[in-house]
Amino acid sequence: MFTGLVEKISKVENIIINSSGAKISFMADFDNVKLGDSIAVNGVCLTIVEIKNNLFSADVMKETLKLTNLSLLKKGDFVNLERAMKLSDRLDGHIVSGHIDTIAKIHSIQNDGFSKKVVIKCDSELIIKKGSIAINGISLTVSDVFEDGFEVSLIPATIEKTNLSNIKIGDIVNIEYDLFAKYIYKFTHKEKKSKITLEFLKENGF
Repeated sequence: MFTGLVEKISKVENIIINSSGAKISFMADFDNVKLGDSIAVNGVCLTIVEIKNNLFSADVMKETLKLTNLSLLKKGDFVNLERAMKLSDRLDGHIVSGHIDTIAKIHSIQNDGFSKKVVIKCDSELIIKKGSIAINGISLTVSDVFEDGFEVSLIPATIEKTNLSNIKIGDIVNIEYDLFAKYIYKFTHKEKKSKITLEFLKENGF
């Protein structure tokens, strides 16, 4: 599990894509990282399989390449990195699983003098205004929702510390919907009548 707070931006040192998947390598001066540890790369939960000094490598399954923007990476691109969360840490972002739900395209970018308002086109059924969403592994707050997408505002700190600093219209990003939203949707949209309804959730403080 992750928090959506990016620890480092790292340049892709190498990525080899073949018929069975890929291996991605990147530099990061992480302490206390060992083989088998989980790491989020652009929000995708991967397992570290090789460490040489500060060069880390992770395997990427074919299905993961199909469902995420890791398939578009090339040597020299920058990715967001986050190690798995500790239970003893503050949860400053939100609970992020590292399992990407969809990829989406940047529709528009507007600079309002302080932040950048970014509109992304995707299925918005699981998105609520002021709710949480992860974009390329970054925990963000939804500022507006549309029938075919949503909007987030990127503050200077987010722009500076993540690979959204150089995004442009048409770029493809990884999207992970809020975990709780997915569970609630599942419970309330079963084929068989569920005892957990929207009314039940409201009555019980949700």
